[in-house]
Amino acid sequence: MTSTTFIGAGNIAQALMGGYLASDSEAKITASDPYAAQLEKLPSAIQRCENNHDAVESAHVVVLCVKPNMMEQICKDLGSALTSKLTISVAAGITASAMSSWLGAESAIIRCMPNTPALVNQGMTGLYANEHVTEAQKQKAANILGSVGRIQWFETESELDAVTAVSGSGPAYFFLVMEAMQKAAIGLGLDPTISRDLVLQTALGAAQMAQQSELSTEQLRINVTSPGGTTEAALNELVKGGLAQNFEKAIEAAFKRSVDLSKG
Repeated sequence: MTSTTFIGAGNIAQALMGGYLASDSEAKITASDPYAAQLEKLPSAIQRCENNHDAVESAHVVVLCVKPNMMEQICKDLGSALTSKLTISVAAGITASAMSSWLGAESAIIRCMPNTPALVNQGMTGLYANEHVTEAQKQKAANILGSVGRIQWFETESELDAVTAVSGSGPAYFFLVMEAMQKAAIGLGLDPTISRDLVLQTALGAAQMAQQSELSTEQLRINVTSPGGTTEAALNELVKGGLAQNFEKAIEAAFKRSVDLSKG
C-alpha cells in the first residue's frame, strides 16, 4: 500500500488529509508538524510525527504543505531522503526547477495550486508534473488533490501563474462581490443576517446553475436580463463602471505578481 506523508498540518493540509481519508478509508497517512496543537486536530487514523525525517522515511509520496519561505530550508534538510519519492508541493511561487536543485535533478516533482474552497471539498486545483513523474504517480496525486474538489493538469509550469491569478486568488474576488452586495442590501434597509443569506444562496445557486448548464455564462446572463427590467438596469451600471475591464486588470496584476514570485 502506498504511504503518504504530509509535511505541515495547517488548514490546507488538514483539508487534503481529511478528503483523502474520506475517499479511501484504508489510506496510510502520516503528518509531520513542529506544533503539537496542529497534529492534535487530525483524525486518529492519521499517524502523527514531529520529526520530518522520521515522517518521510517509509513514505512513497510526500506532500509539502508549508509556507513558500520555508520550502528551501525544508527541501535542503530532507534532501536525498525525497529523491526516490514523489514530492508534491502546494507552495505558491516555488518552481519545480528550484525544488530539483534542492532535492536532486532526478526528483519526481508535482507542483499544484489549490484554493481555499478545498476546505469544504469544493476546491479547484491546477497541477503540473515534471518529466520524472510517472503516470502512476500522476494518478496518485490526482487521488489526493481530487479528494477535495476538481483538478486540472497543465503541460507547462508557467500556466500555473494564470491558474494562481484565476482560481488560486479567485475566491477573494467572489468574496468581495458578495461583501459589496450585502452592504448594498443593508443600505436598502434589509436585515444584515437576511442580506447575507440572500447573497450567499444567490451566489451558490448561480454557480451551480452555470456548472449544470450547457449554456455559456454569457448566455445565462442574457437569459435573466429582461429588456427594460431591473437586471438590465443593474448591469448597465456595472458596465458603465468598467466591471469587465477592472476584472481583467485585477487578474493581470495577480498573474504578474505570481510570475515575480516564481522568479524569486
